[in-house]
Amino acid sequence: MTTSVLVGSGPSVAASRRFHLPIRESAVAGVVAGARPFAETRVPIRGIRKATAAAVTASAFTAPHVTEWLTVDVTSTLDVVAELRADRGWQGVRVTPLLLVSRALVVAAKRFPGINASWDEAAQEIVIKHDINLGIAAATERGLLVPNIKDAGRLGLRELAESLADLVATARAGTTAPAALAHGTITITNIGALGIDAATPILPPGEAAILAFGRIRPMPWVVADEVVVRQVAQFALTFDHRLVDGELGSNVLAEVGSILTDPWRAAL
Repeated sequence: MTTSVLVGSGPSVAASRRFHLPIRESAVAGVVAGARPFAETRVPIRGIRKATAAAVTASAFTAPHVTEWLTVDVTSTLDVVAELRADRGWQGVRVTPLLLVSRALVVAAKRFPGINASWDEAAQEIVIKHDINLGIAAATERGLLVPNIKDAGRLGLRELAESLADLVATARAGTTAPAALAHGTITITNIGALGIDAATPILPPGEAAILAFGRIRPMPWVVADEVVVRQVAQFALTFDHRLVDGELGSNVLAEVGSILTDPWRAAL
């Protein structure tokens, strides 16, 4: 701390400042003059990074975002994953918790179609989409991609699993077709794969909702008035508040949680 900071009041104030401030300024100048040049790397903004930046900026400053969270006991979901992996009829099919989360969101969107919609500012209309084109956010070497599974609502669980595996593999290989990136209607981002519990995702442009799926971990949970260890994950649903009210967003998130608590109830 320099003594100039401690200057009080009285006749000596002006003299103190005249004496001390030049010393402080010259000391700072000496440090700057002798400092090592600041090291940095500049990366051109282009390609997928440029497109992503434009998309998230447009979305963030156009759609009023609201995010709700729900903590879910997904122990039964993991049991179903284990059952399917052990089933000979499912050999060769990649089965992960993301598959059941995807199915749960599709079922919820069918029950509450207002979540599978978009806002048309020019026409002053809310457009409810009849097809559920399920987007899956994928981190690739080229940047963030959100390819989507077309008409996921018409797929059985096995077909959804195969489509999901193909979508992820294609994205990681860098061979995603432009058509697969277009016309998404609702999206999942699997942040749990990166070891993250929760996030507030930004909506893909033209979509009303995006679901963040956090990591699954053992936690104490109350079951039948007893504290037991269960497998638990946190989910966050971000939605466009222009067309999705809190009740609708809450119903969708609660439905997803209910399905994942008891997956077979949804006739997966």
